[in-house]
Amino acid sequence: MEQHTFTTTSQTLLTQYTTVRRYTESLCEPLEVEDYVVQPVGHVSPPKWHLGHTTWFFETFILQPYATGYKAFNEQYNFVFNSYYETVGARVVRTDRGNLSRPSVADVYRYRAYVDQQMHDFLRQGILTEAVAELLVLGLHHEQQHQELLLTDVKYILGHNPLFPRYTNNLKSEETAIKEPDMIQVPEGKYEIGFQGGGFCYDNELGRHTTYLPEFAIANRLVTNGEYLDFIADGGYQDFRHWHAEGWDWVKAQQAEAPLYWYLIDGQHMYYTLRGLRQIDLAAPVCHVNFYEASAYAAWKGMRLPTEAEWEIASNQFEWGKRWEWTGSAYLPYPGFKKAAGAVGEYNGKFMVNQMVLRGASVATSPGHSRPSYRNFFHAEHQWQFTGIRLCKSYT
Repeated sequence: MEQHTFTTTSQTLLTQYTTVRRYTESLCEPLEVEDYVVQPVGHVSPPKWHLGHTTWFFETFILQPYATGYKAFNEQYNFVFNSYYETVGARVVRTDRGNLSRPSVADVYRYRAYVDQQMHDFLRQGILTEAVAELLVLGLHHEQQHQELLLTDVKYILGHNPLFPRYTNNLKSEETAIKEPDMIQVPEGKYEIGFQGGGFCYDNELGRHTTYLPEFAIANRLVTNGEYLDFIADGGYQDFRHWHAEGWDWVKAQQAEAPLYWYLIDGQHMYYTLRGLRQIDLAAPVCHVNFYEASAYAAWKGMRLPTEAEWEIASNQFEWGKRWEWTGSAYLPYPGFKKAAGAVGEYNGKFMVNQMVLRGASVATSPGHSRPSYRNFFHAEHQWQFTGIRLCKSYT
C-alpha cells in the first residue's frame, strides 16, 4: 500500500481518538469497583470487559500489525478480550466474562493507558496508509457502539440489584417530552435507501438501492408509557391473538407482564432509570420493549411496525433519536453486499440471520454516532436496549 503523509488527518484522528477514549472512561466514573465484574445474564457484559475489549481492538488491528517494534501489553489478553473474531483466535466464552476476576480493574485501566500512549506515539508520526486510517475510524465507531452497550449493561446490572442503586444524575433524561399524535402520509412510489454522501458508515449500510413502497402512514412520534399501560390494562399480555407464536411462547416462559424495569409497588407503576427508581412518566416514550412486545402492541392498535425502508424514507419528517425503534424487517444484506477480507469482514455480515432491524438512536447513543441509514440489529426477545415503538399502517 502506498504511504501517504496526512499530518492534518493524523492530528484530527488523534484528537478524535482521545475524545472517544476519555468518554468511555467517563461513563465508568460513577461505578464502584464491584460493579465492573458483574454479569447477570449471558448477553450482558461486565463493564471491565468493555474497557478491555475496546482497547484490544486498537492493539490487535492497528498497533500489532502496523506500529514498528510494538510489544503487546499482555499476550493472554487476546484470549480474554476477543469478542467474536474467529480469524484472531480462541477467546473466552461470552457467558463466562463475569468469571474474570483477573485481570483486575486496575490492570485493565493500565492496559488502556499503555495502548493509548502507544496509539498517541503512532499517530504523532503523521504517516498513515489510507487503509490504517480507515481501520482507526472503524475502531472509534466500534468503541462508540460499546459506549452505548456499556450504559445498557450497567443499567441491567444496577437495575437487577435489589437496592436499585442510582448510577448518575448527569446523563440525558430517559423521560423526554413527546408531541401530540399524528400520522404522516407517504405516497406510493420508488425510493432510494442506504448510505450516501461522505463520512463514515458501516458496510451493512452500503449498497444504496431502489425500493418500491405502497402508500403508507407512519406515526409522528413514539408510543408513550401511558398508551402502553392501556395495552397492559386491556389484557395485552394475556391475549395470544396479538402475538407472534414465538412471542406468545416468550410471554408464557418469562411470565411477562410489562416492559423491562417496570414494577408495580404499592399500587403505583414504578420504573428503574439510571437515576434510580421513579414513578413512570406517562407522557414519556415507552422503553425496553422487545420486538415481540412492539409487534403485539401494534397489532392491538390495528396497525404494524414500519419496515426499515419505510422508516428511512419518512425519517426526515419526524423526530427520532430517543429510542431505538423496532422495524418489521429482518436483518439481511443489501443488494451487492460483500464482506471485507480478514477479521474486519466478521463485523456485520456473519450476524445477518434471525435478527430484526432497529432504526434511529437512543438517549444512550454516543454523540455523533447516529444517521438515518444506520442499521442496528438484535434478537427479537431482547429488552435491555433502549428500544421503543413507532406505529405504521398500510392503505392496500
